[in-house]
Amino acid sequence: MNGIKDLFKPGKLVTAPGIFDGISARIADPFKFELLYMTGYGTVASHLGMPDAGIASYTDMVGRVQMISNVVNTPFIADGDTGYGGLLNMQHTIRGYELAGAAGIQIEDQEFPKKCGHTPGRRVIPIEDMVQKIRVAVETRSSSDFLIVARTDARTSYGLDEALKRAEAFAEAGADILFIESPESVDEMERICASFDAPLLVNVVDGGSTPVLSKQEYIDLGYQVAIYPGTGFLACAHALNSVYGTIKETGSSVDVEVPLRDFMTMAKDMGFQDVWDFDKRHEQIQ
Repeated sequence: MNGIKDLFKPGKLVTAPGIFDGISARIADPFKFELLYMTGYGTVASHLGMPDAGIASYTDMVGRVQMISNVVNTPFIADGDTGYGGLLNMQHTIRGYELAGAAGIQIEDQEFPKKCGHTPGRRVIPIEDMVQKIRVAVETRSSSDFLIVARTDARTSYGLDEALKRAEAFAEAGADILFIESPESVDEMERICASFDAPLLVNVVDGGSTPVLSKQEYIDLGYQVAIYPGTGFLACAHALNSVYGTIKETGSSVDVEVPLRDFMTMAKDMGFQDVWDFDKRHEQIQ
């Protein structure tokens, strides 16, 4: 049986939409993507109503990992921020995320408290410290198929050369996938992809600092994974803003312009068919 690492091949792009709560997870799962991505920004926003700025704890996030694992069959990578502390915290985080059902974890080299990618003011820890974190992550996982995605945020504040240097060190430390956050041009993306043989991840942020390209363009550049962390929750936020604005203005949903999912279809999306089937079986028993 092939492992998850066999998904990543030169000339192929694994596309992973962002999921951030139970609704997004349940709606994404039937599409049978090869991989999903539990976004930190969206998860913190939906769970706590707060910005992704180092506020969410390990306990907050591992609980979300467990919930999503309970409702999807598709493997997913989960955002693990900085590992929520030092090396011992990193060990605890890897064990917790793997046990909770994630197929992999993304860890980053930001100082604590971290900030969301594509936002200003991000600072990184010394490269040696992040290398140690990656080594601990690799030695802690119980399965070699549990993916370690190593992200550097050095590009924005320290330049691309520093980001490339860090990614090389992360690969040597055993990271499975390299994630250089926030390149600012196609030329930079070309340089990133020309520098490594390891699988590379592109973070597709609509409205962010990295060019948004087509699937084939990512393949041609050399990326093997593309995550779309915000596209879903940006669509949700726009729809909710429109719907709530209309209800406030008119006092009714009659004039709502956003297409609405059929109520019974939504009920089935959320698993009510299992409830109805259960009730029917047990009514026959009684």
